[in-house]
Parts: sequence; structure tokens; C-alpha cells
Amino acid sequence: MVSEHDARVWDVATLSGRVAYVAMCLAACWGVLTATGWVRRITGRAALRATHQVLATFAVTTAVAHAVSFLSLDSAPLAAYQLVVPLLGGGEVRHALGVVGLELLLAASVTAGLQRSVFYRDWLGLHRLAYAGVWLGALHAWLGASASGHVAVVWLGGITLLMPAVTLTVLRFLPPHLLVRVGVIEAEPPPAPSPPPVRDESPGVRVAVDHGRCRHYALCQAQAPRVFRVLEDGRLRYARNPDADQAPQVRAAARVCPMRAIRVDAAEARP
Repeated sequence: MVSEHDARVWDVATLSGRVAYVAMCLAACWGVLTATGWVRRITGRAALRATHQVLATFAVTTAVAHAVSFLSLDSAPLAAYQLVVPLLGGGEVRHALGVVGLELLLAASVTAGLQRSVFYRDWLGLHRLAYAGVWLGALHAWLGASASGHVAVVWLGGITLLMPAVTLTVLRFLPPHLLVRVGVIEAEPPPAPSPPPVRDESPGVRVAVDHGRCRHYALCQAQAPRVFRVLEDGRLRYARNPDADQAPQVRAAARVCPMRAIRVDAAEARP
């Protein structure tokens, strides 16, 4: 017989777990849309990185509340070390998945504030572990729902949120030519035929970057590696007056920038 106290604890654990599940899926979706700039293709507006941070913080907070609530059970409570070290003390696999997933999310959240003080590439690799944390947390939620007999209740809302998150994550890491094929991004227009040579050639374009808006996602570097380069410490180096033959790549880099931090102007012709 479950005591009234334990019943209330289970209610808190269930509610916080479901809210954390929803917030994790939303944070994963918004993070992909922000990093890739796809949200502008959908809505015509740039994504707010702060929205992703709020969703991720809310997901981690509710997930911690879900885990800590099990310490308050009168009947077979979890020990504090079981919330840190998975499978220690005879824990179940589904609990271990939740512990590891939460630890990965915590690591990504903590290091998000350190990206300017550590090597950018090292931070980006660690931050991407948050994807694994989300999927481990989702698997933990589904196994927990199965063990408690609530799969039918969780199914509709759970699968509705999970499928977009899975789809966007898969698309996030597909090669660009496959994304063009499925219509997620547009193919680069074919180069215009070369005009007849003239004596006074146009010098091309002039580039300016708003460093206050730039978040160093390095999408510009992927489009125009001869013009843009993200250094190991996270700083962006770029050529302010690139060669004329780099103009198409520079304009493509400005289009894919999620933060719209790149400005491209026509350079004045030389006399």
C-alpha cells in the first residue's frame, strides 16, 4: 500500500518528468533551427538564441526536480549517490539512462557560458553531447512510462514532440547535397556567364561583420572558407575586401548566417 506522502512524491516526479520531456524536445528543435538558420526559411525571421537557452535551462531544472523528488520517498528512496553514478547500488537500466542523459545536459549547459574562454571547437564538440542527453532522457521517459503502465497516456503528446526533434537532429548532420535534394536548403544558383573582359574590373564586394551579433556558428566559413575563418579560440577572422571571384560565396555566407551578422556591400570600382 502506497502511503499518501509517497503518492504525492510520485505525482511531483511524474509531472516534472513530463514537463522536462516536453522542454527537452522543444529545446532540441529550437537549437537546430537557430544553429542552421532554418527558422528564417520557415518564418522569415531570425531565431533568438536566448529562446533556446531558456528552453534548455527549463528542461534541466525540471529534470533535476524529477530526479531529486525520488530522494523523498518513504518506501525504497533512492540514495544521493544513485543520482550521480548510474547502476551503483543495484539501480535499474532505465534509471541509469536518465542519470547519464541529465549529466550530459548539465555539462552542455554549464559549458555554454564558457565558450569564449575555452577553445571553440572543443566547446562545440562537448555541446553537441546534449543531443545524446536528450535522446537518453527521452528513452528513460518511455521506459518509465512502460514500467508504470502510462504509455497510452504519454503516447500522443510524447510522439508528437519526439518526431520533429528526431527529424531535425538527423537533418542537422546530413551532408548539404542531401539537404538540397530533400528541399531543406536551396541549391546555389549556377554561376552567371563570364562577361567579356574589360580593362577596369570591378573590385568585388566589401564585407563587414557585427561581432556583437555573431555567435560563431561557422556556417559562413563553410560557405566561403577563403574569406571567413573561426579560430580555435572562437574569434572570427575575415577578409574585408575579398577577391572579386569570392563574391558569390560571400553572399551565400551572408544568407546562411543565423544571426544576420554579415553585411555585404558592393565595393567601389577602382579608377
